[in-house]
Amino acid sequence: MTCPAAALPASLPPAAEAATRRRRFYLLASVTLSFLAGASAPTPLYPVYQAMWGFAPVTVAAIFASYAVVLLAALLVLGRLSDHVGRRPVIVAAAFLQVGAMAVFATAQDTSALFLARIVQGFATGGAIAAIGAAMLDLDRQRGTLANAVAPALGTASGAVLSGVMVHWLPQPTHLVYWVLAAAYLLQAAGIAAMPEPGRRAPGALASLRPRFGASPKARAALRIAAPSVLAGWSLAGFAASLGPALVKRELSFDASLGGGLALFALAGSAAATVLALRRWHEKALLAFGATALLAGMAAMLLALQAGSPVAYLAASIVAGAGFGASFQGGVRSVLAAASAADRAGALSVLFVLSYLAMGLPAVAAGAIVALTGNLHATAIGFGVAVIVLAALARAGVQRAG
Repeated sequence: MTCPAAALPASLPPAAEAATRRRRFYLLASVTLSFLAGASAPTPLYPVYQAMWGFAPVTVAAIFASYAVVLLAALLVLGRLSDHVGRRPVIVAAAFLQVGAMAVFATAQDTSALFLARIVQGFATGGAIAAIGAAMLDLDRQRGTLANAVAPALGTASGAVLSGVMVHWLPQPTHLVYWVLAAAYLLQAAGIAAMPEPGRRAPGALASLRPRFGASPKARAALRIAAPSVLAGWSLAGFAASLGPALVKRELSFDASLGGGLALFALAGSAAATVLALRRWHEKALLAFGATALLAGMAAMLLALQAGSPVAYLAASIVAGAGFGASFQGGVRSVLAAASAADRAGALSVLFVLSYLAMGLPAVAAGAIVALTGNLHATAIGFGVAVIVLAALARAGVQRAG
């Protein structure tokens, strides 16, 4: 048994109906933005926490990874749940979990609280991200495909710069950004709860909780082509989020909180701008351009570190970010073009699982290497070379697919 999708009152004229659907769409897009902003908000604060509590760089990597690991688990278990119980219940529940995570962050007294907040945040984001993406596609296929590609990067950029500015210039650096985000999540939960269900419910909710890392055969074929570029882009994001603040401080002699936030903003903001600027490109052209820009940008970032130039590092981050945005947009579009309506949430879940694996696992490995060797510079160079190799493989794969 199914229910109709987001039906509007028949008395509404076409223009009013279209405007109402647009408002609902933008509300959903804002949830993705705020969830990903919340994910990047702690990044500029890690140097502050380290100064307060004296923990090692490997702890930063472990805190960062706890979010990614739990998010992956939630995606695998809950990624298809909204196809069966509806998009709204999943998104609203996740928004309230985000409020709880922000409260834990804001009242944290030690690293155990940071781990807890990151775990709750990862569960909320992993449980909702596919549902939000599928809901946007339910309302508007064309805008939804674009928003699924641009919102993660734009949200990451917004959270990084918002947190960096608050930490550097405003009072209560370890509290204010979290309470601002908590208020946003409450308002969004109220808005989502008030809107009609945008999707269709189907039987099998309990069966959908069985982890299934897969998609339809057509979507899998698209994933094989997109995966290398997506992996390279999100590995770069993990590099910026985990090692970025420490690199900015030690190698570039720049304020860790503000500089780390600006570097992540340059990368993620460029990614978002590229998604918008190249939205009419074919997905294979996007994947090819993305791999090339990732390779060139990552190489330039390493050269900037060698030269000790903050300006060159930020400029290189913009180039690399363009590659990140193009790669992810190409991946999202190629996978969704091959997925059926009933398979959208599951296909998006697979894509996000690949993304967060690429972002989390290398970051943990890099943190562990820094802890063992104490050599941040050499670890950053090795990480960057690995991203360059991945981007080169991605470029070759797109050319072969042709």
